[in-house]
Amino acid sequence: MPFQQRGSARTRQRTVLLVGMVVLLAALVLAVVLASVLTHGKQEAGPKMLRWKDRGTTKNLQEVVLGRCYSYVMARYPELGDKDCLKIWESLKHAFIYKNPCNITSEDYQPLMELASHPIPCNKSLFWSKTSDLAHRYTKSNQNFLTLEDTLLGYMADRVSWCGDPSAPGINYESCPKRSECESNPSSVFWKMASKMFAEAACGVVQVMLNGSIEAGAFRSSSIFGSIEIFNLNPDKVSAVHIWLMHDIGGPQSESCSGYSIKRLTSILEERNFKITCEDNYR
Repeated sequence: MPFQQRGSARTRQRTVLLVGMVVLLAALVLAVVLASVLTHGKQEAGPKMLRWKDRGTTKNLQEVVLGRCYSYVMARYPELGDKDCLKIWESLKHAFIYKNPCNITSEDYQPLMELASHPIPCNKSLFWSKTSDLAHRYTKSNQNFLTLEDTLLGYMADRVSWCGDPSAPGINYESCPKRSECESNPSSVFWKMASKMFAEAACGVVQVMLNGSIEAGAFRSSSIFGSIEIFNLNPDKVSAVHIWLMHDIGGPQSESCSGYSIKRLTSILEERNFKITCEDNYR
Protein backbone atom coordinates (compact mmCIF):
# COMPACT_ATOMS: atom_id res chain seq x y z
CA MET A 1 0.00 0.00 0.00
CA PRO A 2 2.66 2.63 0.81
CA PHE A 3 4.24 1.90 -2.58
CA GLN A 4 0.87 2.38 -4.36
CA GLN A 5 0.27 5.65 -2.46
CA ARG A 6 3.70 6.96 -3.46
CA GLY A 7 3.01 6.02 -7.10
CA SER A 8 -0.35 7.75 -7.01
CA ALA A 9 1.27 10.89 -5.53
CA ARG A 10 3.88 10.96 -8.28
CA THR A 11 1.13 10.64 -10.93
CA ARG A 12 -0.75 13.58 -9.43
CA GLN A 13 2.46 15.67 -9.38
CA ARG A 14 3.12 14.90 -13.03
CA THR A 15 -0.46 15.77 -13.91
CA VAL A 16 -0.27 19.07 -12.01
CA LEU A 17 3.10 19.87 -13.66
CA LEU A 18 1.75 19.07 -17.12
CA VAL A 19 -1.35 21.19 -16.58
CA GLY A 20 0.85 24.03 -15.32
CA MET A 21 3.05 23.83 -18.42
CA VAL A 22 0.00 23.86 -20.71
CA VAL A 23 -1.42 26.90 -18.88
CA LEU A 24 1.96 28.69 -19.10
CA LEU A 25 2.26 27.92 -22.81
CA ALA A 26 -1.27 29.16 -23.43
CA ALA A 27 -0.47 32.36 -21.53
CA LEU A 28 2.66 32.90 -23.63
CA VAL A 29 0.73 32.35 -26.87
CA LEU A 30 -1.96 34.78 -25.71
CA ALA A 31 0.69 37.36 -24.79
CA VAL A 32 2.29 37.09 -28.23
CA VAL A 33 -1.08 37.45 -29.97
CA LEU A 34 -2.02 40.46 -27.85
CA ALA A 35 1.35 42.09 -28.48
CA SER A 36 0.96 41.56 -32.22
CA VAL A 37 -2.55 43.04 -32.20
CA LEU A 38 -1.47 46.03 -30.14
CA THR A 39 1.61 46.66 -32.29
CA HIS A 40 -0.47 46.42 -35.47
CA GLY A 41 -2.96 48.84 -33.97
CA LYS A 42 -0.20 51.33 -33.21
CA GLN A 43 1.11 51.04 -36.76
CA GLU A 44 -2.34 51.65 -38.13
CA ALA A 45 -2.70 54.70 -35.93
CA GLY A 46 0.77 56.03 -36.84
CA PRO A 47 1.31 59.10 -39.04
CA LYS A 48 0.49 58.69 -42.71
CA MET A 49 2.47 60.02 -45.66
CA LEU A 50 1.52 63.52 -46.77
CA ARG A 51 -0.39 63.57 -50.04
CA TRP A 52 0.52 65.84 -52.97
CA LYS A 53 -0.49 66.36 -56.60
CA ASP A 54 2.73 65.49 -58.41
CA ARG A 55 4.39 62.12 -59.00
CA GLY A 56 6.29 60.58 -56.12
CA THR A 57 9.97 59.83 -55.70
CA THR A 58 11.48 57.88 -58.60
CA LYS A 59 11.69 54.17 -57.80
CA ASN A 60 15.22 52.98 -57.01
CA LEU A 61 16.34 56.59 -56.76
CA GLN A 62 19.70 55.68 -55.22
CA GLU A 63 20.57 53.27 -58.03
CA VAL A 64 19.48 55.79 -60.68
CA VAL A 65 21.53 58.66 -59.23
CA LEU A 66 24.62 56.54 -58.58
CA GLY A 67 24.42 54.93 -62.02
CA ARG A 68 24.22 58.30 -63.74
CA CYS A 69 27.00 59.73 -61.61
CA TYR A 70 29.40 56.87 -62.34
CA SER A 71 28.49 56.97 -66.03
CA TYR A 72 29.18 60.70 -66.19
CA VAL A 73 32.52 60.76 -64.39
CA MET A 74 33.88 57.50 -65.79
CA ALA A 75 32.59 57.38 -69.36
CA ARG A 76 31.58 60.87 -70.45
CA TYR A 77 34.03 63.09 -68.58
CA PRO A 78 36.86 60.98 -67.11
CA GLU A 79 38.66 64.19 -66.12
CA LEU A 80 36.08 64.41 -63.32
CA GLY A 81 37.10 61.01 -61.98
CA ASP A 82 37.92 62.49 -58.58
CA LYS A 83 34.21 63.05 -57.89
CA ASP A 84 32.91 60.82 -55.07
CA CYS A 85 29.54 59.56 -56.29
CA LEU A 86 28.67 57.93 -52.95
CA LYS A 87 29.20 61.22 -51.11
CA ILE A 88 27.19 63.03 -53.77
CA TRP A 89 24.28 60.60 -53.31
CA GLU A 90 24.43 60.92 -49.52
CA SER A 91 24.37 64.72 -49.81
CA LEU A 92 21.31 64.57 -52.04
CA LYS A 93 19.53 62.14 -49.70
CA HIS A 94 20.26 64.20 -46.59
CA ALA A 95 18.89 67.29 -48.34
CA PHE A 96 15.33 65.94 -48.29
CA ILE A 97 14.90 62.68 -46.34
CA TYR A 98 12.54 62.86 -43.32
CA LYS A 99 11.84 66.54 -44.11
CA ASN A 100 8.56 68.22 -44.92
CA PRO A 101 8.84 68.71 -48.71
CA CYS A 102 7.47 72.24 -48.46
CA ASN A 103 10.24 73.41 -46.12
CA ILE A 104 13.37 72.77 -48.21
CA THR A 105 16.03 75.50 -48.18
CA SER A 106 19.11 76.34 -50.23
CA GLU A 107 21.23 75.39 -47.21
CA ASP A 108 19.92 71.82 -47.52
CA TYR A 109 21.47 71.53 -50.98
CA GLN A 110 24.66 73.52 -50.47
CA PRO A 111 26.88 70.47 -49.68
CA LEU A 112 25.61 68.73 -52.82
CA MET A 113 26.29 71.78 -55.00
CA GLU A 114 29.85 71.97 -53.73
CA LEU A 115 30.53 68.25 -54.22
CA ALA A 116 29.10 68.03 -57.75
CA SER A 117 30.21 71.38 -59.24
CA HIS A 118 32.81 71.50 -61.99
CA PRO A 119 34.13 74.13 -64.45
CA ILE A 120 32.22 74.90 -67.66
CA PRO A 121 34.46 75.63 -70.67
CA CYS A 122 34.13 79.15 -72.09
CA ASN A 123 31.85 79.67 -75.11
CA LYS A 124 30.00 76.40 -74.44
CA SER A 125 27.07 77.42 -72.19
CA LEU A 126 23.65 77.02 -73.77
CA PHE A 127 20.59 78.32 -71.90
CA TRP A 128 17.05 77.48 -73.01
CA SER A 129 13.42 78.26 -72.30
CA LYS A 130 10.47 76.32 -73.76
CA THR A 131 12.89 74.57 -76.13
CA SER A 132 13.98 71.66 -73.91
CA ASP A 133 13.76 68.81 -76.44
CA LEU A 134 15.36 70.81 -79.23
CA ALA A 135 18.18 72.15 -77.06
CA HIS A 136 19.05 68.70 -75.73
CA ARG A 137 18.89 67.05 -79.14
CA TYR A 138 21.28 69.73 -80.33
CA THR A 139 23.83 69.27 -77.54
CA LYS A 140 23.60 65.50 -77.87
CA SER A 141 24.69 65.70 -81.51
CA ASN A 142 26.96 68.73 -81.10
CA GLN A 143 29.56 68.60 -78.36
CA ASN A 144 30.34 72.30 -78.78
CA PHE A 145 27.65 73.33 -76.30
CA LEU A 146 26.42 72.28 -72.85
CA THR A 147 23.04 72.84 -71.23
CA LEU A 148 22.52 72.58 -67.47
CA GLU A 149 21.31 69.01 -68.03
CA ASP A 150 24.70 68.21 -69.61
CA THR A 151 26.51 69.05 -66.36
CA LEU A 152 26.95 66.46 -63.61
CA LEU A 153 24.20 67.96 -61.43
CA GLY A 154 21.71 68.26 -64.26
CA TYR A 155 22.57 64.87 -65.75
CA MET A 156 21.89 63.08 -62.45
CA ALA A 157 18.60 64.88 -61.79
CA ASP A 158 17.11 65.20 -65.27
CA ARG A 159 13.52 63.84 -65.32
CA VAL A 160 14.00 62.39 -61.84
CA SER A 161 11.67 63.14 -58.92
CA TRP A 162 12.26 63.02 -55.17
CA CYS A 163 10.80 64.28 -51.90
CA GLY A 164 10.82 63.34 -48.24
CA ASP A 165 8.25 62.96 -45.50
CA PRO A 166 8.46 63.37 -41.70
CA SER A 167 7.14 59.81 -41.21
CA ALA A 168 9.01 56.55 -41.89
CA PRO A 169 10.68 55.61 -44.18
CA GLY A 170 11.40 59.32 -44.74
CA ILE A 171 10.95 59.20 -48.54
CA ASN A 172 7.57 59.62 -50.25
CA TYR A 173 7.28 57.29 -53.25
CA GLU A 174 3.58 58.02 -53.74
CA SER A 175 3.46 61.77 -54.34
CA CYS A 176 5.49 64.98 -54.19
CA PRO A 177 4.32 68.62 -54.17
CA LYS A 178 3.96 70.67 -57.32
CA ARG A 179 5.35 74.18 -57.42
CA SER A 180 1.76 75.47 -57.24
CA GLU A 181 1.34 73.69 -53.88
CA CYS A 182 4.50 75.15 -52.36
CA GLU A 183 7.54 76.97 -53.80
CA SER A 184 10.09 75.51 -51.40
CA ASN A 185 9.75 71.94 -52.63
CA PRO A 186 12.79 69.71 -53.26
CA SER A 187 12.68 69.92 -57.06
CA SER A 188 12.16 73.70 -57.34
CA VAL A 189 14.86 74.56 -54.82
CA PHE A 190 17.32 72.16 -56.45
CA TRP A 191 16.84 73.45 -60.00
CA LYS A 192 16.95 77.09 -58.94
CA MET A 193 20.27 76.53 -57.17
CA ALA A 194 21.71 74.45 -60.01
CA SER A 195 20.58 77.06 -62.57
CA LYS A 196 22.17 79.86 -60.58
CA MET A 197 25.45 77.96 -60.34
CA PHE A 198 25.37 77.13 -64.08
CA ALA A 199 24.90 80.81 -64.95
CA GLU A 200 27.67 81.93 -62.59
CA ALA A 201 30.08 79.48 -64.25
CA ALA A 202 29.40 80.73 -67.80
CA CYS A 203 32.14 82.62 -69.62
CA GLY A 204 32.89 83.92 -73.11
CA VAL A 205 29.97 83.98 -75.55
CA VAL A 206 26.84 82.29 -74.21
CA GLN A 207 23.92 80.99 -76.26
CA VAL A 208 20.22 81.30 -75.44
CA MET A 209 17.65 79.16 -77.29
CA LEU A 210 14.09 80.53 -77.10
CA ASN A 211 10.78 79.49 -78.70
CA GLY A 212 9.56 82.07 -81.23
CA SER A 213 6.32 80.18 -81.91
CA ILE A 214 4.74 80.86 -78.52
CA GLU A 215 1.97 83.46 -78.58
CA ALA A 216 2.71 84.60 -75.04
CA GLY A 217 6.22 85.62 -76.10
CA ALA A 218 9.59 83.93 -76.42
CA PHE A 219 11.06 85.54 -73.32
CA ARG A 220 9.21 85.13 -70.03
CA SER A 221 10.35 86.93 -66.88
CA SER A 222 8.87 84.14 -64.74
CA SER A 223 10.97 81.39 -66.35
CA ILE A 224 14.14 80.00 -64.75
CA PHE A 225 16.16 81.77 -67.44
CA GLY A 226 14.25 85.04 -67.03
CA SER A 227 14.21 85.11 -63.23
CA ILE A 228 17.48 83.43 -62.23
CA GLU A 229 19.99 82.65 -64.96
CA ILE A 230 19.96 86.00 -66.72
CA PHE A 231 20.71 87.84 -63.46
CA ASN A 232 23.56 85.53 -62.49
CA LEU A 233 25.55 85.88 -65.70
CA ASN A 234 28.77 87.67 -64.81
CA PRO A 235 29.52 90.67 -67.11
CA ASP A 236 33.19 90.36 -66.18
CA LYS A 237 33.27 86.78 -67.54
CA VAL A 238 30.62 86.78 -70.28
CA SER A 239 31.55 88.83 -73.35
CA ALA A 240 28.30 88.45 -75.33
CA VAL A 241 24.88 86.80 -75.40
CA HIS A 242 23.69 85.25 -78.66
CA ILE A 243 19.93 84.57 -78.91
CA TRP A 244 18.61 81.78 -81.10
CA LEU A 245 14.92 82.37 -81.78
CA MET A 246 13.49 79.03 -82.94
CA HIS A 247 10.37 78.79 -85.14
CA ASP A 248 8.33 75.77 -86.22
CA ILE A 249 8.62 75.23 -89.97
CA GLY A 250 5.19 75.84 -91.48
CA GLY A 251 3.87 76.89 -88.09
CA PRO A 252 3.14 80.28 -86.58
CA GLN A 253 5.93 82.80 -86.22
CA SER A 254 4.61 84.60 -83.19
CA GLU A 255 7.70 86.68 -82.63
CA SER A 256 10.86 87.70 -84.46
CA CYS A 257 14.11 89.13 -83.13
CA SER A 258 12.42 92.54 -83.19
CA GLY A 259 9.46 91.30 -81.15
CA TYR A 260 8.27 92.83 -77.90
CA SER A 261 9.52 90.15 -75.48
CA ILE A 262 12.94 89.97 -77.19
CA LYS A 263 13.19 93.74 -76.86
CA ARG A 264 12.47 93.35 -73.15
CA LEU A 265 15.20 90.71 -72.87
CA THR A 266 17.62 92.87 -74.84
CA SER A 267 16.92 95.81 -72.55
CA ILE A 268 17.73 93.74 -69.44
CA LEU A 269 20.96 92.46 -70.99
CA GLU A 270 22.03 95.92 -72.14
CA GLU A 271 21.47 97.30 -68.64
CA ARG A 272 23.96 94.68 -67.44
CA ASN A 273 26.46 95.71 -70.15
CA PHE A 274 26.23 92.59 -72.30
CA LYS A 275 26.66 92.64 -76.08
CA ILE A 276 23.63 91.02 -77.74
CA THR A 277 23.01 89.36 -81.09
CA CYS A 278 19.86 87.57 -82.24
CA GLU A 279 18.97 85.34 -85.18
CA ASP A 280 15.75 83.68 -86.34
CA ASN A 281 16.02 79.94 -86.95
CA TYR A 282 13.52 77.46 -88.41
CA ARG A 283 13.24 73.86 -87.28
